[in-house]
Amino acid sequence: MMNEKLAAFEKLLTIMDELRAKCPWDKKQTIQTLRHLTIEEAYELTEAIIENDLDEVKKELGDLLLHIVFYAKIASETNSFDITDVINSICEKLIYRHPHIYGDVVVADEHEVKENWEKLKLKEGKKSVLEGVPASLPALIKAVRIQDKARGIGFDWDNKEQVWEKVKEEIEEFQVEIAAKSDQIEAEFGDVLFSFINYGRFLNLNPEDALEKTNKKFIKRFQYLEAESKKDGKILADMSLAEMDVYWNRAKKLN
Repeated sequence: MMNEKLAAFEKLLTIMDELRAKCPWDKKQTIQTLRHLTIEEAYELTEAIIENDLDEVKKELGDLLLHIVFYAKIASETNSFDITDVINSICEKLIYRHPHIYGDVVVADEHEVKENWEKLKLKEGKKSVLEGVPASLPALIKAVRIQDKARGIGFDWDNKEQVWEKVKEEIEEFQVEIAAKSDQIEAEFGDVLFSFINYGRFLNLNPEDALEKTNKKFIKRFQYLEAESKKDGKILADMSLAEMDVYWNRAKKLN
């Protein structure tokens, strides 16, 4: 089985070498030109995961693996690094950051593993545990990662009841600012979202997944509204909200 895996990976490396040498498009690519394509591939993978389409997950993982090999191939041409360096680097990191597996450290649970992980990263020279959160992440995902990182070193609430009280507090502050028509409305709205994300984390909910599923649900229902009202000869822009609600409620019964 291991030989089959190694042979498959070697085949991919060989194909990458051939494409880089012979294909006009592949020859022109740089690390910079691949960047936005890699982001697209990552989103396509998350889409397949949300849909629980494992066949599509397999395909998208292949696309991402190709990108990793592609970056390494480009870097090898300037002797910056190659795929061997990439693999060895992650292997060394995993061994170093899992002393409970490869050393004599004893951990009781997943929480202690995360705490040790963040402490080790600080020993590596990082000034803040939050340095590992990419600045370019979408705000929703970034909030989750920030909270997760803070939790890793023990900066967290004790239970979900405390977090819910914080949510209510932030909502009240938001309402006060709305009533006052102050310039702090946006800031308080951000605090409400951040606290809700935190509460979701305590319920073991991923807010990105939850919101995307709601987006998909809304799209399905709205497209049903569009299609069914058109069948009845109605123009959406001319319909009242009450008329639209009739179709919307039908859609809700379907999904």
